[in-house]
Amino acid sequence: MGWTWQLEDPTGATVDPASLGVEVPECDNQGDAESWLGEAWRDLLERGIATVTLQQDGERVYGPMGLAAT
Repeated sequence: MGWTWQLEDPTGATVDPASLGVEVPECDNQGDAESWLGEAWRDLLERGIATVTLQQDGERVYGPMGLAAT
């Protein structure tokens, strides 16, 4: 596998990226995954994603992390 983001709605439920018309890439390293999120977070927030969790090989690395500015 690799590094990827799990997308979550405001209730914390996992959202299938395909249901939003979004493709979450599987990255070779944490830095690439974080760079992708840095570019995509506003679009994800507009599509109803409230939090994201970074995973490596299916295991949680950190998160959930909110996308909305506080």
